[in-house]
Amino acid sequence: MLSICDTHMLIWWSVDSPKLSARAREAMEKASAAGELVIADITLWEVAMLTARGRLQLPVAASVYMADLLAALRLTVLPITPAIAEASQATDIKQGDPADRLIAATARVHQAQLLSADAQFRELADLAVVY
Repeated sequence: MLSICDTHMLIWWSVDSPKLSARAREAMEKASAAGELVIADITLWEVAMLTARGRLQLPVAASVYMADLLAALRLTVLPITPAIAEASQATDIKQGDPADRLIAATARVHQAQLLSADAQFRELADLAVVY
């Protein structure tokens, strides 16, 4: 089963943050080993934006950091498709952040579990959220 990693989970994994639960870490590493760990393409933009705004301090350029994460976790990047764009507008997705809406929609369209600490995602009945 595909596992979509929310942006904050990816960052927490990369810095070995205690915020990343043991259950989420195990799910990430299991999906990575199986070649089933993915991110929505908006995650790449979100990391670059957080870095540019000073909310994420990186030891290297954002592009190098992201390339290293893609390789380390064997991540596949899923593009926004017309179906994902439409699904992101579902009224039951309460997040106002377009990135969060696209990540949830990507999980739905690909029928993937979502690795996220965001409690609002757990309110979506058809979305399996691991944290």
